[in-house]
Amino acid sequence: MSPRRMILATLLVGLVMTTAVSKGDQTADRSTKVRSLPKETKAQRDARMRWWREARFGMFIHWGLYAIPAGTWKGKQIPGIGEWIMDRANIPVEEYEKLAAQFNPIKYNPAEWVRIAKNAGMKYIVITSKHHDGFCLFDSKATTYDVVDATPYGKDLLKPLSEECRKQGLKFCTYYSIMDWHHPAQMRGSEKRYNPTKMRPGRKREYMDYMKQQLREIIEQYDPAVLWFDGEWPAWYTEEDGREIYTYVRSLKPSIIINNRVGKGRKGMEGFNKGDRQYVGDFGTPEQRIPPTGLPGVDWESCMTMNRTWGYKSYDHDWKSAETLIRNLIDIASKGGNYLLNVGPTAEGLIPQPSVERLARIGQWMKTNGESIYATQASPFEKTPWGRCTQKKLANGNRRLYLHVFHWPNDGKLRVPTSAGNPQAAFLLAGKKPLTFERQDDAVLISVPPSAPDPVATVVVLDVK
Repeated sequence: MSPRRMILATLLVGLVMTTAVSKGDQTADRSTKVRSLPKETKAQRDARMRWWREARFGMFIHWGLYAIPAGTWKGKQIPGIGEWIMDRANIPVEEYEKLAAQFNPIKYNPAEWVRIAKNAGMKYIVITSKHHDGFCLFDSKATTYDVVDATPYGKDLLKPLSEECRKQGLKFCTYYSIMDWHHPAQMRGSEKRYNPTKMRPGRKREYMDYMKQQLREIIEQYDPAVLWFDGEWPAWYTEEDGREIYTYVRSLKPSIIINNRVGKGRKGMEGFNKGDRQYVGDFGTPEQRIPPTGLPGVDWESCMTMNRTWGYKSYDHDWKSAETLIRNLIDIASKGGNYLLNVGPTAEGLIPQPSVERLARIGQWMKTNGESIYATQASPFEKTPWGRCTQKKLANGNRRLYLHVFHWPNDGKLRVPTSAGNPQAAFLLAGKKPLTFERQDDAVLISVPPSAPDPVATVVVLDVK
C-alpha cells in the first residue's frame, strides 16, 4: 500500500471511530436524560407522604425583586398579580435586572417568620427559591443573578430560614420555577409577553442542566422536604422532561415530596391530573380554589392567597376575613386536602400586618381545635348542612368524628347521620364538656348549648363504633 493510501485509510478509520464514539455519546446522553421512575411500594409511598398528609396546613411565601415595585411601574399601577410585573408591564430584562441593586431586606427576620407560621398552626413553609423572573433567593453557583452576588444585602436568604424551621419544628420546603424570563436559553413568547416562554434553538439541554445544577444546590444546601415546581406550561417543556427532573430530584433525596407541576399533567387551575394517564408528581395542586368534593384516594393541596396577589402589591387591600380563612382550612381538611396559605413579604423583609393579624387569629382557633385538623381524613358524609366533618381512627378501633359547626342549630339539636356508626360519646372539643345524645330514625341528635361557643366554627366531637 502506498504511503498516501495508508494515510487515507488511517483517516477513514479515524473518521469511522469518531462517528461511532459520537453516536455512542449521544445514546449515552439520552439514556441519562430519560430514566424510569423510582420504584416504590404503597407502604413505602405512605411512609414518605405521612408527615405531609398529617400536616394539613402550611405557609406559602412569594418573595423576590417584584416586591420592590410592589405592583407599580414608572408611576402606573400594573394590573394582575404582583410577582408577574415583569411580564405584565413588559419590562426588558436589562431594566428589570436593575432592581437587584435595590434589594436590601434589612428587616428580614427568619425566626419571626417561622414563629408567625408556627403560632398560626402551620406545619411547613414553602418559599420561592426562584420565581418566573429568574432571580434566586439563594447562593447559586450556576448564576450571579442571585441575592448573594447581585444585591447590596449580599447574604443567602434560604439558609437562615431553613435553619429556623428545623429549630422551631417546621418542615422547610422550596418552590422552583421551570419557566425563566431571565435565562438566555429562554426567550419571550411574543412581542409583549414573556409568558409562555419559547426555547432558543439548540439550547434546551443547556437549560435543563442549569435547572439540575440549581436543584442539586437547593437539596444539598437546604435539604427541603418538598420541591414545589411551577411554570411547566410552555410548549418546549414536555412530560418526558418532567419525568427526567422528577427522577433526578428523587435520586438526590429519595424521601423528598414533589408536586404534579413537575410534569404536564396538571388540569389548569383545578390542579388535578387530567385523564387516566399516569402523570408524574406526588400531589395535585388546585390554585385559588377548593375542589367541591375533593378527590378520594389522591393527595392534593389547595394553594391560596389572603388577598388577590401572591407577591407583595402595596395597593391590594382586598383581604379575606379570618373567618373565611379558618373555614377554608376546615373545608379543605374535610375533603382530604392540605391548605397552603400565602404571604407576600415586602422588599424590606416584613410580612404585611394584615397577614400577620389573620394568621394570629387562625392560630387562636387552631390552639383549641387543631386536633380536628391534623392527621385527619375526609368526611364520611356526602352532605353536612350545618358545616363540615373530619375524622380519625382511635386506638380502640372506634372512629372520632369532628363536627365543625358553621350554622348553629336553632332547636339545640345537631343532627348527624347514623351511617358513620353507633354513637359512643359526644362532647365539645373546647373544654371537653360532655354532651347528651339520642338516636332517632337515621340520625343521632346531639344536644348542644343554645348558642355557638365559637361563632366561626365550634367543634363537636362524636365517637362512633
